[in-house]
Amino acid sequence: MPAAERKAHTRDQLKQQLKADRALLTAAFHEDGKPEKLLRGLRQSVDAVLTVAWSEAGLPATSALVGVGGYGRGELFPYSDVDLLILLSEPADAITRGKLEELVQLLWDLGLEIGSSIRTVDECMTESQADITVQTSLLEARLVAGDSAVFDQLHERYQAAMDPQAFFQAKTAEMRLRHAKYEDTAFSLEPNCKESPGGLRDLQVILWVAKAAGLASSFGQLATRGLITQTEARALMEKERAFKDIRVRLHLHTNRREDRLVFDVQDAIARSLGLKDSGAGPNARRASEFLMQRYYWAAKAVTQLNTILLQNIEAQLFPQPSEAVIIDDYFNAVSSFIDIRDDDTFEKHPSSMLAIFVVMTERPDIKGMTARTIRALWHARDRIDAAFRADPVNRALFLRILQAPVGLVHALRRMNDMSILGRYLPVFRRIVGQMQHDLFHVYTVDQHIMMVVRNMRRFTMSEHAHEYPFCSQLIANFRDPWLLYVAALFHDIAKGRGGDHSKLGIADARQFCEEHGIKEEDTELVTFMVEQHLTMSQVAQKQDLSDPDVISAFARVVGDERHLTALYLLTVADIRGTSPKVWNAWKAKLLEDLYRVTLRVLGGEPHSADRELKNRQDEARAMLRLWGLPENAHEALWNQLDVAWFLRHDAADIAWQTRALYDRIDAQKPVIKCRLAPIGEGLQVAVYIKDQPDLFARICSYFDRKNFSILDAKIHTTRNGYALDTFMVTEQNFAKSYRDIINLIEHEICELLTSQGPLPAPSHGRLSRLSRTFPITPTVDLRPDERGQHYLLSISANDRTGLLYSIANVLTRYRINLHTAKIMTLGERVEDVFLVDGAVLSSQRNQIQLETALLDALKV
Repeated sequence: MPAAERKAHTRDQLKQQLKADRALLTAAFHEDGKPEKLLRGLRQSVDAVLTVAWSEAGLPATSALVGVGGYGRGELFPYSDVDLLILLSEPADAITRGKLEELVQLLWDLGLEIGSSIRTVDECMTESQADITVQTSLLEARLVAGDSAVFDQLHERYQAAMDPQAFFQAKTAEMRLRHAKYEDTAFSLEPNCKESPGGLRDLQVILWVAKAAGLASSFGQLATRGLITQTEARALMEKERAFKDIRVRLHLHTNRREDRLVFDVQDAIARSLGLKDSGAGPNARRASEFLMQRYYWAAKAVTQLNTILLQNIEAQLFPQPSEAVIIDDYFNAVSSFIDIRDDDTFEKHPSSMLAIFVVMTERPDIKGMTARTIRALWHARDRIDAAFRADPVNRALFLRILQAPVGLVHALRRMNDMSILGRYLPVFRRIVGQMQHDLFHVYTVDQHIMMVVRNMRRFTMSEHAHEYPFCSQLIANFRDPWLLYVAALFHDIAKGRGGDHSKLGIADARQFCEEHGIKEEDTELVTFMVEQHLTMSQVAQKQDLSDPDVISAFARVVGDERHLTALYLLTVADIRGTSPKVWNAWKAKLLEDLYRVTLRVLGGEPHSADRELKNRQDEARAMLRLWGLPENAHEALWNQLDVAWFLRHDAADIAWQTRALYDRIDAQKPVIKCRLAPIGEGLQVAVYIKDQPDLFARICSYFDRKNFSILDAKIHTTRNGYALDTFMVTEQNFAKSYRDIINLIEHEICELLTSQGPLPAPSHGRLSRLSRTFPITPTVDLRPDERGQHYLLSISANDRTGLLYSIANVLTRYRINLHTAKIMTLGERVEDVFLVDGAVLSSQRNQIQLETALLDALKV
């Protein structure tokens, strides 16, 4: 048989062998559910194929094929890379390089995802000293085929060069950076079971540093060496098996290397594990919720045991004469760590389980707990019962933690990680690992609460004052800011109970305050914040802040400056704690504007439209003088504008638009002006043109085509029959080339409005992955406003490309006049409010037809 045919025959045979082995092993896994058997079987199958391929390659006798990384460790996930090192005794010549290229090509042709490197022993040593990733992969090197002598040479030189202390420091620093990438929490709603804190990678770090130090290469050996107990070793092996099981199922379900438990696979993974939905009605829970709660509890256990083990390994690697410094009757300080004075401290003195966190907030020099203390606290947590919670001493200790000048967030997070917080506050325990399916939260309820407390705390810290200077200014003058932390702790405490959590949480917050002796006045403030924590964002983002009635109504809700300030600070901290995508500078401006105008009303200054109009016009005129415009240049334009236009724009916007239009009020061609948004990222676009029925829809069609997101729209018709509309739009790449984009927008919108072609059909953009997993039933609500002059049209739906244009298209079809559009995007959800009128709305039948048409447009 010719060589080429023989190679092709061998390749086909090996490919068939891999395919058959994978099918058998996968079928066996679905039958017995044993991930270790599958991982080992896949590795053995690849070993056999690689051995044949290596022997066929005809490489020098002094070379070797070495498995590194996870494959070297002896396990292979269904769609993981096969990490290989081709080890040479000397640099490859031209012939060897050709054979190596053929070998690598063959392996790719077999369908293997190869991660390969070709090095001599000297090159391996040089690379491993320079790159911790290479050093780690070689730690688990395993000979697959070829010369054992050259592999032994590498192994010996690697062992001789290993510096366990430097390796430990590098791997733990790498772990801290990885944790920071995932916000230092395992409790994101879509965790990465491999890389997130408390996942498989954390378990591997333990074994890597232990193996590098020559201490152990398995959890069982770590127990034998006394670094953990046999019970803890079994717990780690159990969690490792559970994470491997999940990761295997993720690979098999998605048919690719997928390590994230994303929403759209959680339910399938849960059902493959035999989990089922429970109950019906508002308290029903999905199978995926049970899966994720199991995952979070396992990750929490891994985090605790990881801390214990790494401390014990560090003590072995960096032995120091550690003199214990007495702190009090219960604790010592040992090398910047707090340590219990006796093994049974927590059993004999249960209150010390809270006292230790008080000490840590009062001693910034203490950076953590010793492994012995963590272990003792973990095992003693069951002693926190009803009697413990009712003890006045313990209640006073918990209040001291909340009132601590520093270290509060670290204390609460440690208490949550060690299940102390949930034991002390049973209502908090109910929301640990509680999923949120509202499309804009990215954390479980307990972790969201931790983020809100953190955000609130950051307002008090000078090093973070540059982030939100107004919030820092307000909290600096707020009496007893610790009450804000109590409200943050309870604001979402009642989620998952099947009712309005803002109302249900009031009772929990009040009970806590009464049991802890908080004054009635302060209790009322805390319960007010819990009850109203969504109100300020809804008013700012959904209602017309130029309407005096809206401001007066909100002022009546808050009542005084203290309540207003507290609610504002909680609202900012809460929105920022949902997801990095939800908060933006535009929302910040709306909230701050609402705060400032409400504060003036509470101070006795009536929210007078006349006063506000005069102030804004005076300020705008001053700006126009600075730009060199003639004294009365603004009058011709301003005479065509009514009070509502001035009240819906601040002075800077009024001046900007006046400067652009003062000498073009009778323009025959569209006037389009665009600039960088004064607040945050994005652009502000002003359109001035003779009014036409489909203008809003036509402009939206342009933004739709460009994939711009509209944050806000103000629609106005002048007395001389012109439309003066302004839009706030954003898109990811504005910052890179905004000058070109501004010129392009001005030119293209002008061309679009001049051409007067037919409106394009709305594009039914695809829903995002999250929206497909958790679809929202679209809602449309049309009702007269309080004055009966206009209608408020409220729409809620999943966000998607082209949604606003689809809505505008329907409004045009029904000849609806649009006055304002309040666009609120909450992650994957939109809640838009439009102020509209039109002759067609005088008929109830037409109103129903309009609502039906809008619901059809919202469907995907």
